[in-house]
Amino acid sequence: MSNLGETILVVEDDPQIRNFIGFTLRSEGYAHETAANGKSAMQAMVSKPIDLMLLDLGLPDVDGMEIIQKVREWSEIPIIVVSARDQDKEKALALDMGADDYLTKPFSSTELLARIRVALRHMYKQGGGKTQTLFQIGELQLDAEKRRVFLQGEELHVTPMEYSLLSLLFRNQGKVLTTAVIIREIWGPGYGNDTQALRALMAGLRRKLEKNPAKPRYILTEIGVGYRLADE
Repeated sequence: MSNLGETILVVEDDPQIRNFIGFTLRSEGYAHETAANGKSAMQAMVSKPIDLMLLDLGLPDVDGMEIIQKVREWSEIPIIVVSARDQDKEKALALDMGADDYLTKPFSSTELLARIRVALRHMYKQGGGKTQTLFQIGELQLDAEKRRVFLQGEELHVTPMEYSLLSLLFRNQGKVLTTAVIIREIWGPGYGNDTQALRALMAGLRRKLEKNPAKPRYILTEIGVGYRLADE
């Protein structure tokens, strides 16, 4: 199959299986990113242009079911579960929570690639194309493919954490994200609910984006709830 350069996120804590999947994907021309735990997976999701996720449920820091639930709060990318759990109730739960397919270990490279092709074909039929990589509002632009941010045509130098935050907001433009959701997505599961780090990160990003940070144009505060990126 001649693919369109899709990037697949492999979330798997077993290095042997992770390497096997990586080799299989490379052999077919797919780009891929890897994550050995839930925290790394969510960081990749908000900072890189991912087209499909291969997800193991038995992660060391969080159950894969929780990853499905979190991703579905803001993304419709295909999720294929690859797990040793072969109970029907586990499969049904994963699919009910938003997974697109379920592949039980052990599996062959042929079967894995077939499932990927089906999932991507379904995505293109529904969405009409690849995952969006260029976002813009007013004079603010984010290029997710190149991980660059521009304001009034000039490149802004942002930190990796600031980029992850802005990327998360762009991918949920117009939607209010609670502080708890943002903290989980940026710092990962298990960080806790301390909002001090988020407030400091938001203040630094606003100083770079806003003419008047006290009256923001782009990142709006929903008092007592969280933040959202302006609609236009």
